[in-house]
Amino acid sequence: MAIRIFIDQGHNPSGPNTGAEGNGLIEQDITYTVGLYLAELLSADPRFEVRLSRTSPGEILGTSNATSLAARVQAANDWPADYFISIHCNANENPAINGTEVYVYQENTQAYWLAQHVLNGIVQRTGTRNNGVRVRPELYVLRRTKMPAILVELAYLTNAQDALRLETDPFGFAQGIMNGILEYFA
Repeated sequence: MAIRIFIDQGHNPSGPNTGAEGNGLIEQDITYTVGLYLAELLSADPRFEVRLSRTSPGEILGTSNATSLAARVQAANDWPADYFISIHCNANENPAINGTEVYVYQENTQAYWLAQHVLNGIVQRTGTRNNGVRVRPELYVLRRTKMPAILVELAYLTNAQDALRLETDPFGFAQGIMNGILEYFA
C-alpha cells in the first residue's frame, strides 16, 4: 500500500490567507510551484500517493484565514493522509535574516524526525542556511492534522540571496524535500 502524502502549498493567490512578499516574489506562487514539483517527484515513485491542497495556481481555499487553514487540514484528514507537508516561504523586517527552517508540533515524534531529514535535504540541495527544526504547537495545520505534519519554511523572500534561490531553482527546493523524505523512509 502506497504511503499517502498530502502537500499543502501554503497561502492563496488572492483574497483571504495571502502570503508574504519580498524582492518581487509572492509566497503563494513559490509554494504552488514547489508543491507541484514535489508532487511530480513523489508520483514518479510507486511507493507514494500524493494529493495537493491547490490543484491550480488560481485556486482559493476558504473565505477567511481560518476557513482556508481548516480546508487544508480537513482535506488531509478526510483522505486520510499518512503525512502532511505544508510549504511556505519566510519573511523578516531584517533583510539579512535568511535560511531554511521546519516547524513541528512537538519534539521526538515521527514529524520531528521527518522534519530533520527534510531540512537537511533542502540545505544540502540548495545551499540555504540551516536554521533548525522548531517546535510551534500554536500553528493550526500542525495542531489539527491527525497525521505527522511538518511546515517547511523554504527560505526568506526578504533576503536577496534566498529570494534568488527561490526564483531560479524552485525545483531544487522540491528535490531537497524529496531527498529528505527518501532519507526518512530509508
